[in-house]
Amino acid sequence: MQPSSGENVNQRIARISAHLDPPNLHMDNTASVSRLNCRAKGAAAGFRVAVLGAAGGIGQPLAMLMKMNPLVSVLHLYDVVNTPGVTSDISHMDTGAVVRGFLGQQQLEEALTGVDLVIIPAGVPRKPGMTRDDLFNINAGIVRTLSEAIAKCCPNAIVNVISNPVNSTVPIAAEVFKKAGTFDPKKLLGVTMLDVVRANTFVAEVLGLDPRDVNVPVVGGHAGVTILPLLSQVKPPCSFTPKEVDYLTHRIQNGGTEVVEAKAGAGSATLSMAYAAVKFADACLRGLRGDASVVECAFVASQVTELPFFASKVRLGRIGVEEIYPLGPLNEYERAGLEKAKKELESSIQKGVSFVRK
Repeated sequence: MQPSSGENVNQRIARISAHLDPPNLHMDNTASVSRLNCRAKGAAAGFRVAVLGAAGGIGQPLAMLMKMNPLVSVLHLYDVVNTPGVTSDISHMDTGAVVRGFLGQQQLEEALTGVDLVIIPAGVPRKPGMTRDDLFNINAGIVRTLSEAIAKCCPNAIVNVISNPVNSTVPIAAEVFKKAGTFDPKKLLGVTMLDVVRANTFVAEVLGLDPRDVNVPVVGGHAGVTILPLLSQVKPPCSFTPKEVDYLTHRIQNGGTEVVEAKAGAGSATLSMAYAAVKFADACLRGLRGDASVVECAFVASQVTELPFFASKVRLGRIGVEEIYPLGPLNEYERAGLEKAKKELESSIQKGVSFVRK
């Protein structure tokens, strides 16, 4: 028997709806049109990515840019508010990734099931006068909750932590994973790419070069003096005056504050952070694909220094972090900066660890 025209219409509507939202996001179980598991025709093979905090200032542009990434086949967007609108908007983009939205704590586990990469921009942004540590009490709890769900639903996924203060939230996630018995240091990465992006841009301005041709290693952490650009190791090789070194180092360390003050209470570095996060996520996906020589800086469990976590160059591969590189030769200015960075980092790391263990 041929299905009625009404049944055909209902099936088509259900397929369209499945692109936009997970089951029951807007409809209860008694709805006449049920959701169907759906994959767009022509969607290329790729990876499943979840963005946690997708409706926020960083999350929205990040989600849009991930929708444009050809390595992403399925994109899950989760937040506690406004996910349906963001999902609907981004799903209209004519790229291969299928987008699904997830709203509220009750759908967090579904958002995470089966994903290969989790990106966490969730949390409150910085405002004028706030330090990253001022964000701790709110964002620490958010990261702990999300990490508990990750440990349960996708313990083998690579996790990119953006939520500030990264120097503390990465240790929080690590402690949660340890409690759950799922901690793999190769798969937990704090995103410090914005420091590298800024360093490349600011150095290129001084040298009169295209930023895409500049590579500045930035090590340490992701806040203030813990951000240590290694200007002696810039590629292409170059030299700076002591005045230029001071200027560049302080501007790179205070880049976030520069944006917060320029926005005058209207937000923090959301757009450049989204760009940097997607650049780093793309590197992780290329590593998962098996590309060779994918090297970026990230804040990871490390033995480069005596601290349990440290940002430095890492090589990314199918298992996440496949190799952590040493710092290389440092000049006197950088050695002094390293000691300042380590002192600050030690307390930030311990703050994160204590938050979970208390």
